[in-house]
Parts: sequence; structure tokens; C-alpha cells
Amino acid sequence: MTTTVGISEMRVFVAVVTEESFTAAAERLETDKARVSRIVQRIEEKLGARLLNRSTRRLSVTEVGRDYFERASSILAAAEAAEAAVAQQSQEPKGRLKITATPEFGTTRVDSWVAAYLSRWPKVTVEAVYSIRFVDIIHEGIDVAIRLGALQDSDLSARKLGEVTYGLYASPDYLKRAGAPRTVEDLKRHDLIMKTSSGRSSWTLVNGEATEKVSQTPRCALDNIVAARNLTLSGLGIAHLPRYMAEPYVAEGTLARVLPGWASVPMPVHAVFASTRYMDPKVRGFVDLCRDAFRDSSDIGAG
Repeated sequence: MTTTVGISEMRVFVAVVTEESFTAAAERLETDKARVSRIVQRIEEKLGARLLNRSTRRLSVTEVGRDYFERASSILAAAEAAEAAVAQQSQEPKGRLKITATPEFGTTRVDSWVAAYLSRWPKVTVEAVYSIRFVDIIHEGIDVAIRLGALQDSDLSARKLGEVTYGLYASPDYLKRAGAPRTVEDLKRHDLIMKTSSGRSSWTLVNGEATEKVSQTPRCALDNIVAARNLTLSGLGIAHLPRYMAEPYVAEGTLARVLPGWASVPMPVHAVFASTRYMDPKVRGFVDLCRDAFRDSSDIGAG
């Protein structure tokens, strides 16, 4: 015969102490007073300690009983949290999921995740807001924001999905015409296609422990990385591009890698969502799918 106090027995004892009455506890638990009294007595026998002082007029908790009550309450809370977490994970995602991302990353990467998500979960709908502005996900009712770069300190929750890795690329036609650079210094005599950032056009490239800054007037400066790739495909110069955006063209022979090993540091990508105790199944399903997409891709990095 076991001497361990079970969860259901703890629940009865906690109810008695909370209600300060066997009768009230029985009503709360939808049982009878005699059964509640027997369970509390059985708990005391198992523990070998008196937990309650009983009299015809009042019920009081002993010092040992008070300590046991606090510990039992914590155990019950943890058990309920575990049950709730499992229930959340086992539920099928449904309802509307509202997401946001930058236009570039949204149309080149997130779109495919949304398509896979909708195919997997037929009871969900998705509303996507692709914007260059910083979206306030709380006030604008956003469920998940996909954000690149370092995160700002906030009360929001975040899960790292992975990292976007980069490389230098040019078309074979351009390299045939201008020659391939052998060093970072050689880039000074080449036509560069740069994405502008706050009005500045420059690259900080690393290769192991080495770091080189490339800062010069580009042949073409743009504020959109997709446009930079398109001009690179047209043979207008060398660009610094995300690998996921360039490698498919390398595979088909319309782009070539330049100065392999030199690139900017990888860019972290996070899924950001409201800080809650349990993730809504529709949010969990999308975040998990996005993380799996990073893990399965060789042209971006897993987190």
C-alpha cells in the first residue's frame, strides 16, 4: 500500500484550508462532508502528522499543516500549468493569424511559410502586413512579427528562428568583362551595387578574424535588396546579397560567388509575439513551422 499523497488528495486538503470548512470544501468539490473528512484523515495518517485542529466551532491549521498547504498549493499549480500547456499544444490551430514582416523578407521568404502554414492547418486564415515601418504588435493586434537584426528590449516574447547569411555575387557576364576580384581591396576598381542604409552605402565584411570595410561610391545605390539582386543579374556589378536570394541563381549559372568567405556577419531572425503564459496554438504552429523552415534550408542558417 502506497503512503504517497496523491494529487486528488492534495486538492481536497487545499480546498479545506482555503474554505476553512469541511462543509464548504465538500460543496466546492461537489462531494459530501464525510468523504472530505476521511481523505484529510488519510493524508494525516500517510504523513504521520496532524495538519488540522478540529473542534465543533472552528477549524484551524497547524504549523506543519500550513507548510504542507503552501507546498501542496505549489504542486497543484504546477500540475495545472502542465495540463494546460499540453492542452494548448494538442489543440488544432484555428482562427485568424495576423503577422508582419518587412516587404523584402515577407515577399521573398515569409510568403512560402504562410503557404505551408495554410496548407497544413485548414481552419486558419492569415492576414499579412508587410511594412517598412516598425509595427507595434500590441496596439495593432499582430500575433507574430518576423524581425531581422538585434531586438529592442521589450516585454514581448521572442524565439530565434535562425540567421540570414550573406555573400558577394556578380553575373558571369560582368566577371568576364571586368575580371574577378582576388582581394577585398580589388573591389575598389569594380562597379558595386549597394543597398543604402540611412543614406550610407558601405559593407563591413568579415572572413574569420579578419574585417574589411568597403566604403565607396557605388555604381548603383538602392533601398531594396530585391532590386539589387535584379541589377546584379543584369550584369551591372557586384552586390552583397542574402544567400537564400542569390544561391538559386548560382545553381542555374546566372550568378557567381565572388570572394568566397567574405561577407557580413549573419543577421539573426526572430519571431516576436505578445508575452503570454501559454502560446495560442495558431501562434505556436506558425512559429514552429518558420523555425523548421530555417532548419531545413541550406542557404540560411538555423538558430
